[in-house]
Amino acid sequence: MGIIEKMRLDGKKGFVTGAARGIGKCTARAFAEAGADVAIVDLDYEEAKKTAEELAGETGRKVIAIRTDCTDKEQVDAMIEQVVSELGGLDFCHNNAGICINVPAEEMTFEQWNKVINVNLNGVFLTDIAAGKYMLAHGGGSIINTASMSGHIVNVPQPQCAYNASKAGVIQLTKSLAIEWAKRGVRVNSISPGYIGTELTLNSPTLIPLIEKWNDMAPLGRMGRPEELESVCVYLAGDTSTFTTGADFVIDGAFTCF
Repeated sequence: MGIIEKMRLDGKKGFVTGAARGIGKCTARAFAEAGADVAIVDLDYEEAKKTAEELAGETGRKVIAIRTDCTDKEQVDAMIEQVVSELGGLDFCHNNAGICINVPAEEMTFEQWNKVINVNLNGVFLTDIAAGKYMLAHGGGSIINTASMSGHIVNVPQPQCAYNASKAGVIQLTKSLAIEWAKRGVRVNSISPGYIGTELTLNSPTLIPLIEKWNDMAPLGRMGRPEELESVCVYLAGDTSTFTTGADFVIDGAFTCF
């Protein structure tokens, strides 16, 4: 069997949070194209349903939509049960849901801080633990978390202390769970994207003025494309990465090399 065949995900079942659009939609498509059945998990159920129908039509795989608030433990636990019930198991997941609030630190309210930490860090913790418990009880699996290059550097010029702190937390949470579960068959890794040109980013009135500056600062002179994250996630979800755990994959076009 060649390496391409080995990297396929035929027969595997998984979910992606924040998958109605953007990076999550791209990785969900890649998982399905590689042969997996996938749940599109998002707070926006109508958009998630559209994405699920689109990907099912494109790939011929079973793709379902589940509305979930990843900051709500009961909803997360119910989502895992639904994934297992409708897809027939859980072999991998990509915990990708996240938000950012750009406010100077001295002006940021505690409510704004909590909102970012709750989605970006607490939400990842809840989905990691819920998925991990199932995987520990059923022979193992692979968990992928979306961190960010912002967990390694402080982005200039946007003020986003809560986002940066939350993503640094995701990286350390990933390593901690990887160590705890290493001998029990559950692998935990993270990806740290740089500036990625998602539809949301490219059409955000707040971010559009910054894109030119980002491109000027970038070694490659451009933002990344969501599809440039796909191969790493497919690798991590599959069986060719069985010696890879506790790793953070920085995919930023060398931005953090400065």
